[in-house]
Amino acid sequence: MDSFELNKVAGAVLGALLLAMGTGFVAELIYKPKPAGDRGYALPAAEENAGAAAPAAKEEPLPVRLASADATKGQAAAKKCMACHSFEKGGPNKVGPDLYGVVERPKGSHEGFGYSAAMKAKGGNWTYEDLDHFLHAPKQYVQGTIMAFAGVPSGAERADILAYLKTLSDKPVDFPKP
Repeated sequence: MDSFELNKVAGAVLGALLLAMGTGFVAELIYKPKPAGDRGYALPAAEENAGAAAPAAKEEPLPVRLASADATKGQAAAKKCMACHSFEKGGPNKVGPDLYGVVERPKGSHEGFGYSAAMKAKGGNWTYEDLDHFLHAPKQYVQGTIMAFAGVPSGAERADILAYLKTLSDKPVDFPKP
């Protein structure tokens, strides 16, 4: 194959590329894309008084809930905690610290676990009341905690978990009197 043949092949390739590019430019000049407009559906505005939800029922005080708490149900409810915590005596720290004997243990003190500065600064010992508030909304109780758990909204379920935590101690702490 001589150089004249190579020039013809190269010219044909370049001509095809120029034709494709030129067609694209011409198509853009002829056809203009339409703007997308509003996304989704327009929803009606909420009315002030119509369908106003009744205020949330007040929870019973913690001592009353603890009086009827069931440790067996608490053990089942605590399964959601087992992804990050261990519950056996001398158990390993996972994403969260071991929870054996957590009641009356100083906050942010379990050996070998790296607590957030907010948890270390909280101070005091874990009481049933503190644990109840923490289980309800961890990020509200300790603002700045690194615990990525939304919380347990049910007061009865939290009481069951606390009853289970009571069984996880060599010297169980008595529940507060109702």
